[in-house]
Amino acid sequence: MARIAGIDLPKNKRGEIALTYIYGIGRSTAQYTEFKVEGQLRSEVQMNIKRLMDIACYRGLRHRKGLPLRGQRTRTNSRTRKGKRKTVAGKKKAPKK
Repeated sequence: MARIAGIDLPKNKRGEIALTYIYGIGRSTAQYTEFKVEGQLRSEVQMNIKRLMDIACYRGLRHRKGLPLRGQRTRTNSRTRKGKRKTVAGKKKAPKK
C-alpha cells in the first residue's frame, strides 16, 4: 500500500483510480497527473475562492456571506452553510382593545 500526502492508496486498484482517494483529485485530474500533493490542491482551491471574493462576483459574495452558492434555497434549508440557528426574538403584539 503506497502512501501519498497521508493517504493510503490501495494496491489492488489501477493507479488513476487509487489517486482519487486523495482530496481534490478526481478521475480527470488523476489521468493527467499522478504526482500532485494534497496540500497543493487544497491551496489551489483556496486561491480560486479568494479570487472569486476579490473580483466580487456573485459566487464570491456568497462565499463571503457564508451562504450556499449554487442556487439552493435558503429559506428553510442550508443549515450546513449558515451554521447553527440563531434565534431572533419576535416583536410583541399590541394588546387588543
